[in-house]
Amino acid sequence: MNNRLRLLRTTSVLLGTALTAVSLAACGGGTNDASKPDIVSEEEIQKALDKPTELTVWSWSASLPDVAKAFEKEHPKIKIKVQNVGTGAEQYTKLQNAIKAGSGGPDLATVEYSAIPQFALSGSLVDLHRFEFGSLEKEFTKATWDAVNVNDGLYELPLNAGPMALFYNKKTFDKHDIAVPKTWDEYIDAGRKLHAADPNSYIAADNGNAGLTESLIWAAGGKPFSANGDKVSINLQDAGTKKFATTYQKLIDEKLLSPVAGWSNEWYAGLAKGNIATLLSGAWMGGTLKSGVPDGAGDWRVAPLPTYDGKPASSVNGGGSLAMLKQSEKQLAAAAFLRYVSAGKGADITQATGSFPARTKVLESEKFLAEKDPYFGGQEVNRIFTSSLGAVHEGWQYLPYDVYAISIFNDKVGKAFTGSLTLQEGLNAWQKALVAYGTDQGFAMN
Repeated sequence: MNNRLRLLRTTSVLLGTALTAVSLAACGGGTNDASKPDIVSEEEIQKALDKPTELTVWSWSASLPDVAKAFEKEHPKIKIKVQNVGTGAEQYTKLQNAIKAGSGGPDLATVEYSAIPQFALSGSLVDLHRFEFGSLEKEFTKATWDAVNVNDGLYELPLNAGPMALFYNKKTFDKHDIAVPKTWDEYIDAGRKLHAADPNSYIAADNGNAGLTESLIWAAGGKPFSANGDKVSINLQDAGTKKFATTYQKLIDEKLLSPVAGWSNEWYAGLAKGNIATLLSGAWMGGTLKSGVPDGAGDWRVAPLPTYDGKPASSVNGGGSLAMLKQSEKQLAAAAFLRYVSAGKGADITQATGSFPARTKVLESEKFLAEKDPYFGGQEVNRIFTSSLGAVHEGWQYLPYDVYAISIFNDKVGKAFTGSLTLQEGLNAWQKALVAYGTDQGFAMN
C-alpha cells in the first residue's frame, strides 16, 4: 500500500483517528518488512501466560465475563478486566478516541464484522497472521472467515454468526390462514392479506434500518461496496440493490410495514401481540425474542429467508468477535485469550448463552442440528440457520467506513419510509454522501 496514502487516510478516517505508531519490538520477533507482521511462536505465547499480566477488554457481550473467569482459572497469572464502555457505535467512538490519543485503549475489543474494515484499514488493529492464526481457517465457516479477513490481513477469529432467516408468528399466520412465504412475492401477498384482515397488523416493522437494508441487498445478490487498498467503489444502483429496492418499495407503498422503531416499547408490544407478524433478521434474533417477548413462547417459528426465485439465497446480519489493538503492549497474552474466546472453551461458554456459532465442527454436529427449541414450538431451528449460512452470497464487502455509513443512513434513506422519497432515491442520496465522505478521507473513489 502506498505509504503516503496510508498516512493520508489514517490521519483522517475514523472520524479523525490518527494512526499511532506502535512498536512491536517489545512483543518479541522482528522484521524489516513493514508489509508483513512479525511472527511469534506458540512457545512465546505460552511463556507469556506464565507472567503476571492484566488484560483489558472492552465488550458489551454478556457472556464474556464468564469466559474471562474460565480463562483465569486455567491461567491464574493472567487477570482479565472486562469493561462495558457502551454498545456498538458508542464503544467505537471511544476506541477511535483512544487510537487517536495513542494510549488508553484496551488490549482487545469487541468489533462487529461490519466495522472490521474501518479499524483494520486504518492500521489500528493487529494482523493475527502475526500469531499464525491463519492456520485455524478450517475451524470456521467460510462466511464468517471471509468477514474477518480484509486485504489479506486477519483481524479476528470468528466467534458467532448471524445467518439471515424469517422469524414469523405462527399463531397470527394460522389465525388468518396465511401460508409461510418462500418468495418475496409471497411475502408481499402475505402482508396484503394480513393487513386487509386486520388493519392494525403488519407483516413487519421498519422505519429505516441500515443493517437490515445492507443484509437484504446482500441476500438479493447486490455488491454495492468494494475496497481494495485505497480504492473504494460504491454502486447502490447495481442489479442486486435495484432488485431489493424495487421489491421492498411495494411494502412501503402499500403501507404494509409498521412504522414503529425496532427495540422500542411499541415494537416489543407488537411482537407480543402478534401485530408485527415477522422479523427478517440474523439468528441472534431468537435470543431477543426469548428475552424481550417471553410470553410469545410457542407462538413463533423460523423459516428460510424469502428469495426472489424460491432457490436458497441468504446473507448475514450482525456478528463479531474480538480484535486486538496495535497499541496493546501485551499482545502475546491477548492472543492467547482471543484464541480461547473463539476457538477454545470460551466459544462453548458463549454458545451456551444462545449465540449462534461460527465453528464448523459445531455446525456439522447432528446433536447441535437436532436440538429442539421450546420457544419455537420444539422446532429444530439450528438446521434452518445452518442452511442459511451455507447459502450466503459470496463476495460481499463492507465499506471501510461502514460505522459512519450507518450513522447517516436514516438522514438519507430514512425519508423513503415516510414517503418523501422512493427507496432507490434514498439509496442514491446515501451513495452521494458516502462518496463525498470517502473522498474527504483520502480514498480514491469510484
